[in-house]
Amino acid sequence: MISRALISVSDKRGVVELAHALVELNVEIVSTGGTAQLLRENGIPVTPVEEVTGYPEMLGGRVKTLHPAVHGALLARPDHPGDAEDLMRHGIVPFDLVVVNLYPFEATVAQQGITLEQAVEQIDIGGVALLRAAAKNFHHVTVVSDPEDYALIVEMLRHHGGVNDELKAQLAVKAFQVTARYDVSISIWLAARVREHKVMPIEERFSPVLTLHGVKATTLRYGENPHQQAALYRRPGAGGLAHAEQLHGKAMSYTNWLDAEAAWLAVSQFDRPAVAIVKHASPCGMAVHDHVAVAYRHALASDPVSAFGGIVAVNQPLDVETAREITQLFTEVVLAPDFAPEALGILKGKANLRLLRVPPLQFPEAELDVRAIPGGFIVQTRDGVETPITMRPVTERHPTAEETRVLEFAWRAVLAVKSNAVLLARPADGGIATVGMGIGQPSRVDAVRLAVQKAGQRAEGAVLASDAFFPFPDGVEVAAEAGVAAIIQPGGSRRDADVIRAADRAGMAMVFTGTRHFRH
Repeated sequence: MISRALISVSDKRGVVELAHALVELNVEIVSTGGTAQLLRENGIPVTPVEEVTGYPEMLGGRVKTLHPAVHGALLARPDHPGDAEDLMRHGIVPFDLVVVNLYPFEATVAQQGITLEQAVEQIDIGGVALLRAAAKNFHHVTVVSDPEDYALIVEMLRHHGGVNDELKAQLAVKAFQVTARYDVSISIWLAARVREHKVMPIEERFSPVLTLHGVKATTLRYGENPHQQAALYRRPGAGGLAHAEQLHGKAMSYTNWLDAEAAWLAVSQFDRPAVAIVKHASPCGMAVHDHVAVAYRHALASDPVSAFGGIVAVNQPLDVETAREITQLFTEVVLAPDFAPEALGILKGKANLRLLRVPPLQFPEAELDVRAIPGGFIVQTRDGVETPITMRPVTERHPTAEETRVLEFAWRAVLAVKSNAVLLARPADGGIATVGMGIGQPSRVDAVRLAVQKAGQRAEGAVLASDAFFPFPDGVEVAAEAGVAAIIQPGGSRRDADVIRAADRAGMAMVFTGTRHFRH
């Protein structure tokens, strides 16, 4: 049975209708500030909270409900003798129903140009305290934190005369999830603002407590395999791949998202128009060109067999010509920052083709890689190609200007390839494209063998990028036999001198970057 309700909401959707229904059910309503005013304007009898507390709102509205007359009414256990005596002694009447939602902190900080002061004033204190108190006492108090639940509450009251224990518990869990999400949003946003004004040592980049903040966006078709369940969660306001808008096609699976991540990572390394085609979380072709359609053709030519059933990512708005090219081959997903209307129409001709429009990432400085392992998580800062790329020539022959240009492309491209990673690239009609890759091999020399095998005759005159150093000269020797002209690698092996001598014997140019780009 519900006889007394406290209502204090920032999001006022549906609250008037809820209050009307509660009055019809003879429920007394206590309310605060703007909520009370709205209810009175709609002819709903309401008791202002200051009549309950004996104190007016103060500090510009910062203090309204933080009072024993409110929290005692929420936390009291009617079946507990001591609580009943305290209520009687202090003249406190319990609340049976609490309807609260919080100041819109997430929506506020998502806006451009919000100051620290403006954000701080959207940190709710009293509302969070109300939700936590009511949720703690869920055996006796029904707590409603979401306007979507109003209709359910009214239905329960009208048809059953009250709210059952199971629903009370579910609503309490939801309230604690709301407050947890709220606190995480604030801590993540504030930490990012602190980092903007202070260069933090690496050990300070990781707080003592890892806060993961995600809101379920959708249930996925399945996990890595059909018998596994999966879901997509989004960090509110973050933008980026997880917030991609699906414009067409059947639902995404877990593996579709993993492949999409690899494809988007690949094209995001380039300012020039770039295309990546990914299969099983590693690119099978990448290219840059001033015309996206030409870049797509060269990316496809890198490994057309593996590209079948792959995922295509483009870092530019996708045009009509490229759309026509893509529809010539079975493709699972296409990602782009936008699609020309006519291009969208062409791609939608493929009933199952998934089309994702990817918004910009809003907080790249706060992004971390988080991976679950049994019993916990491992966390790291995100990898990215250094700008400008360090290239220290270590061989007798230095790379030509043209080779340097292609080496720069290859070094950006290899970051997206699974380790051990070796990538061959060469000029292509005014652009640059991959021609062969060795992906995920336990042995680096085997990665070179696979890359040159994929490239075939195209290895002649190509450049090679290796995501980590060559531990032995054998990988360089295999590349030299295939006609590779220049190599870019981090260096740092105990046998660097032997590796350099092998390159010199073959007349190859080699540069060291000093930076490794493993991707496991």
